[in-house]
Amino acid sequence: MSRTRALRALLAVGLCLWGGTAWAVDCRDAEVDGVSYSICEVDATNEDLRLFLTGPDGVPYGRFEAVNAALAARAEQLVFAMNAGMYHEDRSPVGHYREDGAEVRGVIANAGPGNFGMLPNGVFCIGDGRAWVIETTKYEGRDPALCPSATQSGPMLVIDGALHPRFLPDSTSRYIRNGVGVNADGTRAWFVMSKQPVTFHDFGSLFRDHLETPQALYFDGNISRLYAPQLNRNDLGFRMGPIVGVVAPLD
Repeated sequence: MSRTRALRALLAVGLCLWGGTAWAVDCRDAEVDGVSYSICEVDATNEDLRLFLTGPDGVPYGRFEAVNAALAARAEQLVFAMNAGMYHEDRSPVGHYREDGAEVRGVIANAGPGNFGMLPNGVFCIGDGRAWVIETTKYEGRDPALCPSATQSGPMLVIDGALHPRFLPDSTSRYIRNGVGVNADGTRAWFVMSKQPVTFHDFGSLFRDHLETPQALYFDGNISRLYAPQLNRNDLGFRMGPIVGVVAPLD
């Protein structure tokens, strides 16, 4: 069995462990090439995938608990979430951000300092029953109605099946990292967070070689946070900017 098929088999084991219930969000821990990861697979055709930035009072949520408190008022809850893009000290997004059709910040297409400016970067787009990772210059010509919710980050991890050209196999830069990859038709998305420091090359290779996602995007590094009740994870730490999560009715 190939390593790719073995990893997918491991991710599918949860169907048995949860009494035969088919979870559209399936979070599992897996080890790939000596590195441990938490991987949450989302069925974008059935799940309510959303972006979150500020509450009704205009104050950034910052924490998963704040998002859950706001959702509870509508008899809803998070079933999975993670940070979804880089942000400034006031927790406003560094790059493009749109939520439910309302644009908070426009697209930033020029190169710049830091990981965000390591072009090509990209946009994670949530549409009608689909989720896409789109390289920024291609996103700029896209009909905004196709991406009512979107968050820009960088660098791209995988671009049309190839690793970002600046990733080095012998890099010594290792950090906790998180990101997202999607399949070719946008029906499934894999949200991944490393459980130990990893290079960009190895992190991108996980998406390309093991999850086989043709497009993948880096969200962030040291501030990476994950909310995954299936894994008993509710990470605390620095307050976040954009957050992506799957919403379900309260039990």
